Amino acid sequence: MTTAGLPARSGSVAAAGALAAGFVLLALAGPLLVPHDPLAVDLAHRFAAPDLAHPLGTDHLGRDILSRLIAGARTTLGAVLVVLAVVVALGLSVGGLAGMVGGRVDAVLMRLCDVFLTVPTFVLALFMIGALGTGLVNVVAAIVLSHWAWYARIVRGLVLELKTRDYVLAARIAGAPRLAIFAEHVLPGVVPPLAALATLDIGHMALHVAGLSFLGLGVQPPTPEWGVMINDARPFFWTRPLLVVWPGLAIALAVLAFNRLGDALRDRLDPALVAGRGL
Repeated sequence: MTTAGLPARSGSVAAAGALAAGFVLLALAGPLLVPHDPLAVDLAHRFAAPDLAHPLGTDHLGRDILSRLIAGARTTLGAVLVVLAVVVALGLSVGGLAGMVGGRVDAVLMRLCDVFLTVPTFVLALFMIGALGTGLVNVVAAIVLSHWAWYARIVRGLVLELKTRDYVLAARIAGAPRLAIFAEHVLPGVVPPLAALATLDIGHMALHVAGLSFLGLGVQPPTPEWGVMINDARPFFWTRPLLVVWPGLAIALAVLAFNRLGDALRDRLDPALVAGRGL
């Protein structure tokens, strides 16, 4: 990495980290931060211009846009965090078992992963929603089912590589149980790259949640969610374009922030990748 590029690169990473932390804060503490009830309808003040009471104005039902954006962050990113927690747990369990045990167990689990990897997220979501109905829970389940296998494969590959390390071989020769070897010697090497992958995936999964909600397949009105807000504002796009711009900007900034942060984590954890880029 050139010295001249360090300040700008570090600054962009810091900005992305601060923005990502802000979105996580909104997701965790949203109800404490909203200035108005995001569900409160006030038809007397529909399409109100931005002012001190409503910094971003109001929508077609007089609901405060800023409050709905903040509450929408909790809905969208909250769903993503739940998805990540489940897929990381499944990936560690299945991938760790396949990599540590090997043999037929590995073969069966990887064929199971192949089955899930062949079905696109949106197709799986359509199938589940057609069978179970719309709603955030079904969207979360669909995204989990379409992503866990990828995490399992990543973990398996990392485990197979780490198993060849001298300290792991020494533990096996000493007769340590597989579970102890995995927990004490393999898992610490798996977590950092998995954390980078999960950070990169936050933006991708947020797009899935918002996209399915925009299509009417996920979160349903009047629940505040960024995709729902864009769908609600579609009829007024040409006359009130900011109704679409605000939630669209929130999605774009969230994706950009988490992608940039994930790239930085990946570069930090994989020096060979940085050297290959000539940075």
